[in-house]
Amino acid sequence: MKIASVETFLVDVPQKPPIAPYQSRYRAGFSTSALLVRLETADGLVGWGEAPQRYLGEQLTGREAEWLRGLLIGRDAAAIEALYSQWGLDGGYVQSGVEMAMWDLLGKACRMPLYQLWGGLLRPRVELAACMGIRPPDEAGQIARQYVEQGFSTMKTKAGRDPEEDLAMVRGIRDAVGDQLHLRIDPNTGYSPDVCRQLARDLERYNLQYFEQPMPADLLEESARIRRETSTPLALNESVTTLAVVRRILELEAAAVLLPDTYQCGGLKACKLVADLAASAGVPCVMHCAHDLGLKTAAMLHLAASTANFSLANDCTYYGLVDDVIREPLRIERGSLAPPDAPGLGVEVDLEKVRRFQVAASA
Repeated sequence: MKIASVETFLVDVPQKPPIAPYQSRYRAGFSTSALLVRLETADGLVGWGEAPQRYLGEQLTGREAEWLRGLLIGRDAAAIEALYSQWGLDGGYVQSGVEMAMWDLLGKACRMPLYQLWGGLLRPRVELAACMGIRPPDEAGQIARQYVEQGFSTMKTKAGRDPEEDLAMVRGIRDAVGDQLHLRIDPNTGYSPDVCRQLARDLERYNLQYFEQPMPADLLEESARIRRETSTPLALNESVTTLAVVRRILELEAAAVLLPDTYQCGGLKACKLVADLAASAGVPCVMHCAHDLGLKTAAMLHLAASTANFSLANDCTYYGLVDDVIREPLRIERGSLAPPDAPGLGVEVDLEKVRRFQVAASA
């Protein structure tokens, strides 16, 4: 099963309320931007992968196929271990898109959905955490009510611009829906250890499910120390990269929950390894969402449905898209999704939609 063709497409799909505008501590977002990777084998099988546009730093361009062809054409499309260790990709964004496309090909070649390749179905439906950008307290409460009505059990908000703003937003949500939603807030590394410690203490009365990555990614010892000083559970996302780092997090007891993602860890296989390693220490995992389209959302569903340690609601903004690049959009029912049961990722890409949302490749 040799790779014969490589194409990449940069797409940008608008978002709608209540996701848009998605205000983080960095900026407000109004769309989901992603790099799509299409691999075709010599015998005509096609596999697709998705990687999010880089939020910070050098942007993906859509021209990645130009250099990927030299690395991938003629390679075994099932050699996923070799992809990680020998093929010389970047280990992050682009590799994660290629690796997903390889899994899609392998599932199609075996005529199995990915959850079967990864050990079988543990969960027929995957619970989702509805997400929200930073909002004023009244708006946050209104959106929380909408999520309760739609059947979501869990809500995650962005945070990190100002501790008082974060507290007011949390109060607004709790005043609106009480404990009907498990609540998470994510400052995206925005705070110093001292600010984080005080905010974690101030948040204790609001019974958060967790306080996600409040400090820079390398402050693992500080995270462990603050965990010992407050009852607010701390979770780590940006810190979750290599298995060596994850082992250090677990040794330090620096997190109550880990949130791996494909672009941070290098692919789906790496995320599954993180979850299995965390399970050995009794630390549950949540699949992080980077404003995913249907391909990456389907991949999350297969992984969470077949891996015991993805035991909490997984992040999702899929319901905030105006459309998708797959032919039949995934249908959320009462805050959950079923993994597709067709081979591979189990979804079919619509090339007309890809071209409709395609962004001109950068020079």
